[in-house]
Amino acid sequence: MAGVPATDRRLGIGFDVGGSGIKAGLVDIAAGELVGERLRVRTPDPSDPAAVAVAMHGLLEQLTAGRPAAAGIPVGVGFPAAVIGGVTRTAANVDRSWVGYPAELELARRLEHPVAVGNDADVAGLAEMRFGAGRGAVGTVMVLTIGTGIGSALFVDGRLVPNTELGHLEMRGKDAERRASDAARMRRKLSWGAWAKVFDEYLHLVQHLFWPDLFILGGGVSKRSERFVPRLTIDVPVVPAQLLNDAGIVGAAIVAHERFGRPAGRGRGRPSRGPAAARPDEAASA
Repeated sequence: MAGVPATDRRLGIGFDVGGSGIKAGLVDIAAGELVGERLRVRTPDPSDPAAVAVAMHGLLEQLTAGRPAAAGIPVGVGFPAAVIGGVTRTAANVDRSWVGYPAELELARRLEHPVAVGNDADVAGLAEMRFGAGRGAVGTVMVLTIGTGIGSALFVDGRLVPNTELGHLEMRGKDAERRASDAARMRRKLSWGAWAKVFDEYLHLVQHLFWPDLFILGGGVSKRSERFVPRLTIDVPVVPAQLLNDAGIVGAAIVAHERFGRPAGRGRGRPSRGPAAARPDEAASA
């Protein structure tokens, strides 16, 4: 986490909305890292749009207080849903009232900043491909975020295939995330060894559908990768995310910056309709 004053940096604001917590931070877009501390509040219960917007507004006020450089800059939001045209089409681990909700328009109105919304795993994956464990990777890369649920981001030669939502694959009669997420590990009070067997089964399921060249594991469990990765039997490289729990915030800020401003690591801006691809040549130059 860098200590250079925010006024000296190209800033973005990122939110990572999850079923249990909402995280936010100021982001140095060029470096792909947080400026100052990461803020977090519990996700409201019920987690309807109005309640979540109030929580986000409070975090935004904390982030921008005393920082003139942050006034009015675009806000990116990683959200646990399929997101198409700024509308949340599903609602994983949040209130069902988000289904069909015009999230970008309404959050922009409530936060009084330009807002770009993307699938939470997609934006976290973008950050990992630009600045983390996937930097320079080619072929098929699967980024999985394991926390309250399981998010997935699929990249083919650095280009994102959005909204894959592979946490909802069926695994022994249930959504896979009900069996193999970190929340399931804690709910069932599984040891890391016991949970590794369940998660290994999930990885084999994903492998047999997509045949990735690399798995990158993010979310809360990425900090404890040494407890379970050596126990996996999958014959594909599995590495922890390097940005850890900051990936969603960083990726969301990048998406907003590239939607409304100049793309990170490039000379000229261009409009974007969703999370940007992370091309290996761009990642190397970022």
